[in-house]
Amino acid sequence: MPSTELQQQLLPKGFLWGFATASFQIEGSTGADGRGKSIWDDFSNTPGKTLDGKGGDVATDSYRLWKEDIQLLKSYGVKAYRFSLAWSRIIPLGGRNDPVNELGIKFYSDFIDELIANDIVPFVTLYHWDLPQALHDRYGGWLNKDEIVQDYENYARLCFTRFGDRVKHWLTLNEPWCIAVLGYGRGIFAPGRSSDRTRSSEGDSATEPWLVAHHEMLAHAHAVKAYREDFKALQGGQIGITLNGDWSMPYDDSPENVAAAQHARDVAIGTDPIYLGSYPEFMKEMLGDRLPEYSPEEWAIVHGSSDFYGMNTYTTNMIKAGGEDEFQGKTMYTFTRPDGTQLGTQAHSPWLQTYPEGFRALLNYLWKRYQKPIFVTENGFSVKDEGSMPLEQALQDTDRVEYYQGATQSILAAIHEDGVDIRSYFAWSLLDNFEWAEGYTTRFGVTYVDYETQTRYPKASQKFVTSVRASLSALSLQRSS
Repeated sequence: MPSTELQQQLLPKGFLWGFATASFQIEGSTGADGRGKSIWDDFSNTPGKTLDGKGGDVATDSYRLWKEDIQLLKSYGVKAYRFSLAWSRIIPLGGRNDPVNELGIKFYSDFIDELIANDIVPFVTLYHWDLPQALHDRYGGWLNKDEIVQDYENYARLCFTRFGDRVKHWLTLNEPWCIAVLGYGRGIFAPGRSSDRTRSSEGDSATEPWLVAHHEMLAHAHAVKAYREDFKALQGGQIGITLNGDWSMPYDDSPENVAAAQHARDVAIGTDPIYLGSYPEFMKEMLGDRLPEYSPEEWAIVHGSSDFYGMNTYTTNMIKAGGEDEFQGKTMYTFTRPDGTQLGTQAHSPWLQTYPEGFRALLNYLWKRYQKPIFVTENGFSVKDEGSMPLEQALQDTDRVEYYQGATQSILAAIHEDGVDIRSYFAWSLLDNFEWAEGYTTRFGVTYVDYETQTRYPKASQKFVTSVRASLSALSLQRSS
């Protein structure tokens, strides 16, 4: 249970507290009921693309077990659930002139209805990395601005039309940096394009990631424009984008490392065009004529195209000046302090350590820089070697509990002491699931999944996260009565 001191601080009225997932990571049933292929289908089943050689054909079998998963949410007492729609389940070939799959529409419509019937708010992501393969084959997918913007807007409009009477919280894209950099720069995510010929026979890491990011922002902005002009007045919802970005802390107080930390943030977060109407100066200097420019008409659509700031964050990096990696802002990341100690507890994921002070610092930075309400849409921790532990040990996920304790305290401090406007907290993830390039070797869930039987087992972290919500909700009711 949370401490008495922590319980005395309340969350704002209407605060959404829940768990998050993504379609390809949990649904499975990749060939069922008319679903088309996404770029992750064949990619994840290609030898060498995932650590364990496994793909998302079954995942957590949530396409079949969706009612069980909703009952799991209900038993946890959460009041909000963030999930994503699979574009290729709704429009199997993806395009604006391609047939709509009514069975896919029905699945998500029934899912939304069941959430609402159980008093759970649906928080919907339109795109979580699973582009229809047909669009990649047809015209290069995210590399083709004219086609992808139109097809994505068409898909978004269809979702607003079919689900918007019940869905009041929309996210256009999940983590555009990951789509662009990991899919078209480093080549470790689908579609796996890269200048590294050991990974891909196609791609240009110097240009394609920046083009893809440019096109993503335009697609996002056109979807937001469509929602605001044709749906918002009647449906009354909110729409925005969710962005990955971790706190960048200078390695020490030297001027070069302080500047480097800002450069790392400029590149990792990179959404000034949406919120400020311009690119960071450092990105302009670093990329020169490789940085795509918007026309005046495009700037008018992109700037201001989010009702809020969607925040996915997991860790803090200490930043040193130097290095040639443009995707890190030509800086070097480390978890090792100047005195040789580690920043925090090491996760199974090599890029992740605990450091709640960084979470609070990032909340403050984003609030002061962009002045938009913040929805924390992902935050979580992978316990080291959890996948190889006996079940009883894995269920006592002490390191993840520690992580969520720090995150909860950081949110409450940011709200009550710093004045940051925070509207949600979605822990990643409801379930252990397919963790992209890491396959099933890494577990982020608050619920343990036995992949052989698809049996779900609540972990200690689930009990902590839901007990905090229950305690704060009870106190809110007492104070409002």
